[in-house]
Amino acid sequence: MMTDAAATGPPSQTLSRGIRILEILADAREPLSIDEIARRLAVHRSVAYRLLRTLEDHGLAVRDGAGRIQLGARMAALAAGVAHDLQAEALPELTAVANELGLTCFLVVLDHDECVTLVSVEPRHAVASVAQRPGTRHPVTVGAPGKAILSVLPPSSWPPEVSPQLREEVTDAALRGFAISHDEVIPSLRSVSVPLVVHGRRPSAIAVVYVASAHEPSQIAARLRRSADLIRDALGG
Repeated sequence: MMTDAAATGPPSQTLSRGIRILEILADAREPLSIDEIARRLAVHRSVAYRLLRTLEDHGLAVRDGAGRIQLGARMAALAAGVAHDLQAEALPELTAVANELGLTCFLVVLDHDECVTLVSVEPRHAVASVAQRPGTRHPVTVGAPGKAILSVLPPSSWPPEVSPQLREEVTDAALRGFAISHDEVIPSLRSVSVPLVVHGRRPSAIAVVYVASAHEPSQIAARLRRSADLIRDALGG
């Protein structure tokens, strides 16, 4: 059995760096060179190279024809196992919302002080839509999904950097039941989100992201809320 001293010992720097590389690759909009990864990780190129070789051996990272690095297919298999039942119940509802409103719809969960996209659906017949990749993360203090999640958490659980303006926006979101944002996570994009509260699970939210829409935010929120209720009921929440 692990002793208390071993359980509370220092974390593995190698493991931490490997995980950080996966986060860097997930946040990147394109494959990265080893030198770029080393710079962002603040380590020597040789250290980054050894870490990447291990990630490649496990299928978590792959190289393209130019030798640049991106996430491997194995990551998708691992991600599919995260909150599998939540993703399974949410997917049909996200699909329905996306196709009815013509907007990209996605599910996020709270991970420490960040929102992480678990699954996303783009509208089937839209001429153009906004991509929201699974694995995308951003601080819970920006964007409609973050505000929606904060609106169902006690202020004592909020990150310390919550500004008075954000506090007011979260209070307003709690009163009306949905959150909105514009130009916060990505310039020019708008988002509407409602919280998804399921007993015994991390706080989450469903949201849409778009450039423009014929629907008012309150109409979008009403549709999202119906889906959130159905997902919660299906999960016994």
